Amino acid sequence: MPLRRLARFLLVVFTFAVPWELALDLGEPWGPVARVAGIVLLLAAIPAVLRAKAIRAPGALQWLTLALFLWFSCSLFWTIDQAATVEKLRAYFQEMMLIWLVWEFADTPRDLRQVLRAYVAGSWVLASITLASFASPEAIASGQVRFFAEGLDPNDTARFLDLAFPMAALLVDGEPRWWGKLLTLGYFPLGMLAVVLTASRGGFIAALLALGGSALVMGRAHPRRWLAGAVALPALVIALWQIVPAETIDRIATISEQVEGGNFNERANIWAQGWQAFLHAPLAGSGAGSFVSAARLAPIDTAHNTALSIAVGGGLCALGLAFAVVVAALRAVVRLRGPLLPAMGTAMLVWMVTTLTASVEENRSTWILLGLIAAAGRLAVEDPSALAACFPSRRTEHGSRELVL
Repeated sequence: MPLRRLARFLLVVFTFAVPWELALDLGEPWGPVARVAGIVLLLAAIPAVLRAKAIRAPGALQWLTLALFLWFSCSLFWTIDQAATVEKLRAYFQEMMLIWLVWEFADTPRDLRQVLRAYVAGSWVLASITLASFASPEAIASGQVRFFAEGLDPNDTARFLDLAFPMAALLVDGEPRWWGKLLTLGYFPLGMLAVVLTASRGGFIAALLALGGSALVMGRAHPRRWLAGAVALPALVIALWQIVPAETIDRIATISEQVEGGNFNERANIWAQGWQAFLHAPLAGSGAGSFVSAARLAPIDTAHNTALSIAVGGGLCALGLAFAVVVAALRAVVRLRGPLLPAMGTAMLVWMVTTLTASVEENRSTWILLGLIAAAGRLAVEDPSALAACFPSRRTEHGSRELVL
């Protein structure tokens, strides 16, 4: 197998492992399964590029991500917690390299579709593990309220599942085989059930946004799907009501109380301490990964806000670079046409909403999403007709859909 084809295959395998990576930890020195898959992918990608004696010219998103990583690397010189910074830089490298890997090896619209399909398939695994947690004897005996994969946080679980909704909606058209239809359409009830079982309030809000955007993607050129969705929605609500424990639903129902109270499950206190930490080093920050030390929090705490986490770690310089990364991604979204525009726009909106209550710059799913958006934006310029054929939104003149294998 040629090295470049091997690297593309490993990129698909790696993406498949991302949503459920923390559910399978291989222990030291290997760590989560996605870390192992990422190392193997990198070991194949570097020789593939060297053998070709060429590398795809980076776009704005790639340069800005590199600048952000280099700035965080420079924070080693002034960090207040060197061990935490070294550990965070190792994690950032493993995560941010995805921006380059997707850009380099998603050569064609078909490659892009394969990576999207892999993330949805991985989300199936995550949702299935969540349901297995719900059905486990231990959970039943203990009267558990929140259900999620072992090793994962329930809020992270919901967030990873939410991002797959618009991807699945994008893939519905163009799937010629029954298993492809099952993978995409079947994900919606399974994924929503799993999100509700996590009892993540932020994840539930993001899921509603994701489902709304997904309905737009699937129904924009198919009016009959709106009717099918209107019929299916009450059935889904009834099924959730019957399956999900009442205590889990009660927790989700406290969303309005959390908003009115302004405490957001103790997050307001963490944000206040994080803000004070930012004021101590507003320009350069306290060092990558130093939020807990700078804000004087317990080791198990996190910033619960992406912008604040970046600002405390890297100061206004890092925050400005991170903002530029987001702007570059949004510019790539705007270049898209057809179903790709609402699908990627919805995924980006869901991601931005989750940044308000979580530190998502630390997740591989973030950088996979940004890499996919960048690659889609590039393909929209390089080969718009092939991209439109790969992600069809309406029937052809002969009444059949254009199929992409």
